[in-house]
Amino acid sequence: MKWLRSFWDFWYDFVVGDDWRGAVTIVTALIVTALLVHVAHVNAWWLLPLSVFAGLGWSLRRATTTRP
Repeated sequence: MKWLRSFWDFWYDFVVGDDWRGAVTIVTALIVTALLVHVAHVNAWWLLPLSVFAGLGWSLRRATTTRP
């Protein structure tokens, strides 16, 4: 069972890393893209790169703002 815990710890650290909000943004974008493609039959390839750039901008803004 130790290898299972190590496997989980590696992937959690790799995906979530320092910013859990970024991971949630990308997972949400993947789910919405999949729903648009499979349910609504929309060619939604553009949504994922747009979400990555928006999430990156949001993360950089949060990291560079001064806190009182």
